[in-house]
Amino acid sequence: MTIHRRTFLGGAATLALTAPFVSPVYASNPAKLRIALLPDENAATLIQNAQPLKKYLEATLKKEIDLVVTTDYSSMIEAMRFGRIEIAYFGPFSYVLAKSRAPLIEPFAVGIERGSPTYNSIIIATAGGPVVKIEDIKGKNFGYGDQASTSSHLIPRAFLLKNGLAGDKDYRVVHLGTHDGVARAVQNGQVHAGAISKAIYENLLARKSIDGDKLQTVAITPPIPNYPMVMQGSLAPELKDSIRKAFIEMKDKEVLKSFRAEGFAATDDKAYDVLRETAKILELDLTRMG
Repeated sequence: MTIHRRTFLGGAATLALTAPFVSPVYASNPAKLRIALLPDENAATLIQNAQPLKKYLEATLKKEIDLVVTTDYSSMIEAMRFGRIEIAYFGPFSYVLAKSRAPLIEPFAVGIERGSPTYNSIIIATAGGPVVKIEDIKGKNFGYGDQASTSSHLIPRAFLLKNGLAGDKDYRVVHLGTHDGVARAVQNGQVHAGAISKAIYENLLARKSIDGDKLQTVAITPPIPNYPMVMQGSLAPELKDSIRKAFIEMKDKEVLKSFRAEGFAATDDKAYDVLRETAKILELDLTRMG
């Protein structure tokens, strides 16, 4: 696996928080709905796993459904901003970035896991490697996923900062793009430790996509607001009601599997204010990093 290192959050993410709004142009009640899935794993796998979702929504909404997986979180935000998708399954922080660029978009449902609308990020390390506890990360290579990922970047980075470890000052930041990319890089010893969604980590273990014997858990973060479903705010009111109802009433386990959720509950923008506060904390840190 080739390790790529990029510098997005200190620049592009800050830009995303301040960029001017450009109104998208799209039909208020289109015959086809384009739904973007969170690009946190391999695109082909995501599309395949979401086929039951496609069938469910086509039957429920009586519309053609086009599943989309963008190249990364940034392109997903831009697709929402310019009206190239009608509905999107965002990470919490990537939603906050998208909302700052497209104020009219609306979060309407949040995934429920283990009876809660929250989840956790987990910090993992190579089994038998030099990182056993948080303080061991100092001076080491640390793997994050996408720059706009909540549980594979924003939250664990803030968590490490609160524990006295600033990225690119106390440890070397390496961005690997996806959660599974982080897990494999840590497993193979390409980075000493990394951050990943706890739910995704458990799913990768269950699918035997990674070897649990080659990995160890270092820490688990406090709860994070779960992934929201978001739609364009200018869709026809009756269509928005139908979309909201389709997700809130979604019960089929096969359909829900693609979201790694037990179901959906209603949500709103205020639920994600904690991510805005976390971004402010890290923005100060990233400014010092230049």
